[in-house]
Amino acid sequence: MRVLTGIQPSGDLHIGNYFGSIKQMVEAQKTSNTFAFIANYHAMTSVSDGNKLSELTMQCATDFLALGIDPEKSTFWVQSDVKEVLELYWILSSFTPMGLLERAHSYKDKTARGIASNHSLFSYPVLMAADILLFGAEVVPVGKDQIQHVEIARDIATKFNNKYGDILVIPEFRIQEEVQTVPGIDGQKMSKSYANIINIFGEEKKQLKTIKKIVTENVAMEEPKEYKNCNVYNMAKLFLEGDNLKELQDRYKRGGEGHGHFKIYLGEVMWEYFREFREKREYYEKNQNEVREILKIGATKAQNLAMPTIEKIRAATGIKY
Repeated sequence: MRVLTGIQPSGDLHIGNYFGSIKQMVEAQKTSNTFAFIANYHAMTSVSDGNKLSELTMQCATDFLALGIDPEKSTFWVQSDVKEVLELYWILSSFTPMGLLERAHSYKDKTARGIASNHSLFSYPVLMAADILLFGAEVVPVGKDQIQHVEIARDIATKFNNKYGDILVIPEFRIQEEVQTVPGIDGQKMSKSYANIINIFGEEKKQLKTIKKIVTENVAMEEPKEYKNCNVYNMAKLFLEGDNLKELQDRYKRGGEGHGHFKIYLGEVMWEYFREFREKREYYEKNQNEVREILKIGATKAQNLAMPTIEKIRAATGIKY
């Protein structure tokens, strides 16, 4: 089974990235043929500084490797190193109704929040479809907010196949219900766009400072607390299970502790959870040429795997003559 995921190099990785996508991809490596790429073309919708994008791409690659993406088990590359994705993006545009893109939740949400409307932002789902369809991905792990983009890819692929035959694989999304939407410090979906993230890597004091900004209810310290709708608890439960999770629930119900205590506890749990990943990241940070070589090998592998599909598409559409 081919499983594919991509992530934009638009800033520091946060726990929403990890639990919403990366963790699933790392686990999928054990049993599936996995594809993981850094979506630097997509990042151009939010990052216009060329030097910054280049820097963020290497940072993202370093982070991915630190968090468990294994180039021996996965095909790992940078989106722009496989140019065929742009070729397929253009071809698929001819099979994409304007109304389909106009209904895209992500576009409407971003423009409503003041992000400049332009063609790249509007046609973002078509490029995402090309990412998925070029490699014959059967499963795409996503957060809840990205389900529609996979559905758009399915619609486009179906229209293409109806015209030229069964060339493109129709993908399915995979979502883990318990982590489908990781809350940010304001209770909304954690997203760089909303400036409500908690970074995975960085200084412990800065991470704790961010955690202390998590929005909580104003309840007297001695009173019992409601944990189910608490933003702190809903983050902490991502890192806990069994008796540890039950004990945290009991602490909420007993009272005698304020939300500040739970925030400190969350900081401790999170810092310990990512300890091994931080150590691995330090190694790759000191060996950036090794990271570049991994990406180069991955791009060659990805391109070789994409060529049979793109050749069929070229022949079917008349691009190859």
